[in-house]
Amino acid sequence: MTVPRRALAPGYTISRVIKGGWQLAGGHGAVERTRAHADMTAFVEAGITTFDCADIYTGVEELIGEFVATRSSGEVQVHTKCVPDLDRLATLASQELEALIDRSRRRLRVEALDLVQFHWWDYAQGDWMTALETLARLCERGSIRHLGLTNFDTPSVERMLRAGVPIVSHQVQYSLLDRRPAHAMAPQCAPHGVGLLCYGALAGGFLGRRWLGRPEPQEPLENRSLTKYKLIIDETGGWARFQALLTLLDAIASRHGVGIGAVAVAWVLAQPGVAAVIAGARDASHLADTVAGATLQLTTEDRAQLEAFLSESPVPPGDVYALERDREGRHGRIMRYNLNAPGSGSTPPVAAGRTDIPRV
Repeated sequence: MTVPRRALAPGYTISRVIKGGWQLAGGHGAVERTRAHADMTAFVEAGITTFDCADIYTGVEELIGEFVATRSSGEVQVHTKCVPDLDRLATLASQELEALIDRSRRRLRVEALDLVQFHWWDYAQGDWMTALETLARLCERGSIRHLGLTNFDTPSVERMLRAGVPIVSHQVQYSLLDRRPAHAMAPQCAPHGVGLLCYGALAGGFLGRRWLGRPEPQEPLENRSLTKYKLIIDETGGWARFQALLTLLDAIASRHGVGIGAVAVAWVLAQPGVAAVIAGARDASHLADTVAGATLQLTTEDRAQLEAFLSESPVPPGDVYALERDREGRHGRIMRYNLNAPGSGSTPPVAAGRTDIPRV
């Protein structure tokens, strides 16, 4: 079946499953360019034509830019992020933001970036609204086609919408484990046509049969994805509750002849306000299950069983990204906040063992 598509803005459509680029930044193992490009081809041929990356994902913009240069114009949509360093926020000038955007254009080998998703580490430092308005002016100039957000809270998004900033999307963490966006963010964004682009639907791979019946993993974990999402499991009832969820998902998946991951993706795609799911993928080994998730229609029985389970399950507290924004808390302490300094993003993505690339 063909991967469904969704209009994110007038004249701009994306695949409802997006290929994530975080796992190509080195923290999940060495990346071989030829193999990475072959995997990208497999995704595009399967109908997943939209890719996600960031200026702070080491070497990933260059890697995708090399691939896009070999494809027909417009065949692949590339979403990147603008993530100014924490240390620069207090005095960030518009020229610095423009330089970040120009660098992404060079890396991706394009005149205009399809979508730039803006992130700000600390609301108390600097003037994020002025920075966002600078990006909006770059849209008017043609350096950026569309403007989105990454991990802002509900009051900040409300302020942007009141000011008329042309936001088309908001990237947030959303999964069967983390349902924070459903409380306030999704209802706020939907009336304004701001589509949610959701990462974490597979919880870094935890939502898969590999973990069914397994004992609780102990630190240090294999990679940063597992470290991050194990914290979310801890917030939502712990390992025993998580195993109960996997057991339920496995039963539903078996009825449909798919993997647990496909059910997890399908559930997120069915939530109000969700435009697409970002599936982090180091390679194409799970591509068939990813495509299945994009096309799977959960039955009334499936949905009822999941909703009954979730109604008795804890949700991480607070607004979207509130736990992660606390730099003193255990979610925030695993982040690295200054990866956009000159030269820091030019290293080829082959350094195995990198664990300092934050997921934003």
